[in-house]
Amino acid sequence: MSGTAGEDRTIEIWGGVECTVNRVCDEYHDQLDRNGHADRLDDLERFADLGIRALRYPVLWERTAPDGRASFAWADARLGKLRALGVRPIVGLVHHGSGPRRTSLVDAGFVGGLARFARAVAERYPWVEDYTPVNEPLTTARFSGLYGHWYPHGRDDRTFVRALLTQCRATAAAMRAVREVNPRARLVQTEDLGMTASTPLLAYQAQLENHRRWLSLDLLMGRVDRDHPLYPMLIDCGVPPGELEELVASPCPPDVIGINYYITSERFLDERLDRYPPWSHGGNGEHAYADVEAVRVVAEGVGGHLPRLQEVWERYRRPVAITEAHLGGAREEQLRWLVEAFDAAVAARAAGAEVLAVTVWALLGSFDWDSLVVQRRGHYEPGVFDVRGPAPRPTALAGLVRALARGERFDHPALAPPGWWRRPERLLYPAVSAGGRDAGGGDGAVRADPRAGAERDSDVTGGPDGPPIVIAGATGALGRAFAHLCARRGLPHRLLGRLEMDIADPASVEGALARHAPWAVINTAGYARVDDAETERHRCARENTSGPAVLAAACRERGIRLVTFSSDLVFDGARTTPYLETDPARPLSAYGRSKAVAEQQVLAILPAALVVRTAALFGPWDEAHFVAAALRALREGRPFSAAEDIIVTPTYTPDLVHAVLDLLIDRESGLWHLANRDAVAWAELAARSAALARVDAARLARCPGSALGFVAPRPRYSALGSQRGLLLSSLDDALARYLVECDGG
Repeated sequence: MSGTAGEDRTIEIWGGVECTVNRVCDEYHDQLDRNGHADRLDDLERFADLGIRALRYPVLWERTAPDGRASFAWADARLGKLRALGVRPIVGLVHHGSGPRRTSLVDAGFVGGLARFARAVAERYPWVEDYTPVNEPLTTARFSGLYGHWYPHGRDDRTFVRALLTQCRATAAAMRAVREVNPRARLVQTEDLGMTASTPLLAYQAQLENHRRWLSLDLLMGRVDRDHPLYPMLIDCGVPPGELEELVASPCPPDVIGINYYITSERFLDERLDRYPPWSHGGNGEHAYADVEAVRVVAEGVGGHLPRLQEVWERYRRPVAITEAHLGGAREEQLRWLVEAFDAAVAARAAGAEVLAVTVWALLGSFDWDSLVVQRRGHYEPGVFDVRGPAPRPTALAGLVRALARGERFDHPALAPPGWWRRPERLLYPAVSAGGRDAGGGDGAVRADPRAGAERDSDVTGGPDGPPIVIAGATGALGRAFAHLCARRGLPHRLLGRLEMDIADPASVEGALARHAPWAVINTAGYARVDDAETERHRCARENTSGPAVLAAACRERGIRLVTFSSDLVFDGARTTPYLETDPARPLSAYGRSKAVAEQQVLAILPAALVVRTAALFGPWDEAHFVAAALRALREGRPFSAAEDIIVTPTYTPDLVHAVLDLLIDRESGLWHLANRDAVAWAELAARSAALARVDAARLARCPGSALGFVAPRPRYSALGSQRGLLLSSLDDALARYLVECDGG
């Protein structure tokens, strides 16, 4: 880790649990149920072990008093435990919600109802001093009153303004009620504080949105008087002047202003619609324009956390904290984002701003925020913990958080390169300057190279961005996939063929590791012809058993991480439910035996190695796999035969590679089963693929496996489950993405 991260003990580390309870029509989307925290009290011990000083924690109105009568049993157990653990709760009462069913953000009763609930919470927990009665009122008003995503699904300025004023008035009323019980109570007010840039034509719209981004805080501060730039708009939207005057006369200034800054928080508006996809098109009644993430189009890039902290401090001169630091996506990018946020907090404090803390958000990850939580598609973004296993599993972020909390440095090779938002490939559209003018020559287009990581994969090495990952298996589809996605993820790597590193030759391995000095080796090399292995057993054993063992010994000597791959063919097929990592290997074939012995030898030599069992790979960057062969034959009207009695769990190669890289960065070890969810027969896989691709499957011939002329015996059932974590998506989801990728994205 470079820079100042971990070197300033004055910046506290806080944590937060994604706890949104948003209403869509009459359905509630509850993150606490989905991440399992609703039923796991011992999560609080995991959080405390990170060394965090405070925890943004839900005692939500909708959950605690859904029918008017409050039941505090859940909160009693959890707040009491936090108190015993020495972690200060910052209690949230409404988090992107609209209250119980009997009220809403446009209901006059919302204000009094939340105030009464807040008083009940304060009376129940008089020792609690920090409150966020309403999280991100401006953002919630936009999503509920302007864009129509959440209840009450308004799509007009009047509903937006009413929802915003209701939340701000409710915040003030709630804090008055709390302070009647506990005069020391502090308001920690959170808000997303992104900003908007535009072309010159749309400067007026950008100015409006940049005034609007402060509106919730200005209202609470009592600043929205007749001189405020948005006062006329509020009056035009039907707000009685007396309502605004009340907030001016009796303000509720936050004791701490919490900024929630995301990579999508900064926006760019452009009337040149042809440059952008249809989903980004909108308008204001006067001009049609695209609204896209600034990071994808502005040549100078995004400002990041530092300018947001500085401008909040300069505007209000109140203590500031980053109250949500979170990035979805690859693990190394999550690490880089948190380090950048912390470094920004340190820099802002050094420049004179009273920055109190950085909050590691979504400790347990979040569900379906890629669709703004309007659908239940099961899209999960891990956080400090990954909840897809039997218990929350700490990710690499946990080590970083502990180091930051202790004021220590955190070293990880994946931190050396810049985040994707600082790399050229972030640009998806013709680049423009921050002032809206085209950047570059000609038509102004500055685009990322769509081939990045393809032709040049084998030339990417270590250097200024840190030591590389060595990938063994340059001629194989899996090795090429790792190189492709390492390049996309900004992970320095070196893809090696046999001439550069023969994995079964100790001298060759030593020479390659000495030349490239990697921090990790990913072994995708090996003998893959299952039937030929029955007559080429010595060659199969050399590549699949001896090679991984040689790598394990060399990596042990040099302190290098190792990943190697095994197969579902280590099992005999006697089960009828998915195999787990602890099930004994009983291979039927020479190929299966070579993999089973390799597993044992590698883990005996190097217990820290990561050994991944997988099966039936299919991917967009090669055609030598079952799904591609089936679709090719059926499209051409040729017959295609597939076994209807051999059950497998197919695996989408990009999903596998991403999961393995995340586990490698997390420093996971031992056996892992990684396959897309759904056990299917080969014939069913062909049929599903054809149906999703809209290809006529009339010439698909379903037959027993014995009719296909296999030389090596196959298990009739080799589906892979996991007791460590189901990290990959459903098969249908993977097949759909595969077909999109094959069609050009």
